[in-house]
Amino acid sequence: MSETLTGISSMATRQVLAELCQACERASGVPVRFESVGGVDAARRVRAGEVFDLVVLAADAIDELAATGHVMADSCCPIAESTVAIAVRAGAVRPDVGSEEALRRTVLAAGRIGYSTGPSGTALLKLFERWGSSETLRERLVQALPGVPVAALIANGQVELGFQQFSELKDQDGIALLGGMPPGLEIVTTFVGAVGAGSARHAAARATLSFMSSPSTAEIKRRHGMAPASGGSDALFPDQPTT
Repeated sequence: MSETLTGISSMATRQVLAELCQACERASGVPVRFESVGGVDAARRVRAGEVFDLVVLAADAIDELAATGHVMADSCCPIAESTVAIAVRAGAVRPDVGSEEALRRTVLAAGRIGYSTGPSGTALLKLFERWGSSETLRERLVQALPGVPVAALIANGQVELGFQQFSELKDQDGIALLGGMPPGLEIVTTFVGAVGAGSARHAAARATLSFMSSPSTAEIKRRHGMAPASGGSDALFPDQPTT
């Protein structure tokens, strides 16, 4: 058997990468195993010099690692896109989030609001700032610790309203999905793969990224609440209410 390729990723991609790795091994015979941790921790470990054949993180994190020489810049390859979704606790009243004004009213009426680390959380805070609501909401915002799903905060009652990647909220117990962000406010994260600068198996790692980004893997990504990196995240919420 071929030597196993090792990778590190954020928690948001752990499930889709697990299935992509299985498909890749079937196709090429090369086993690939990822360790999934909080995205902030993953980037820190790569910067600290831990050696991985593959690194899959949000595009901005990969860009930073490429700029500092921790991943091979010419290997960067978009893998999938994930859009932010909104959820409440199972059994709770389902508030209206179908338009920007409706979402703003729902956010301002919520007791505590959960959101994640990383680019999606940053984008959400920028939205609140644009609304002029940052100060009003400051004491009610609860940022999940790296590696802790927002779904857990919702399910155990720590927050009333939660925002996180759909791929991480999908199929979680104790919550009710309201859908994605309303039209015009979509928050989409592109996850990019790259070959670690310290990898001794560049060719095999590049071939794995090529497979993971190929059209043949599109259905795997959709099954896990993501979309191919060429777009299409809006199709994840065909039943989202408009009012």
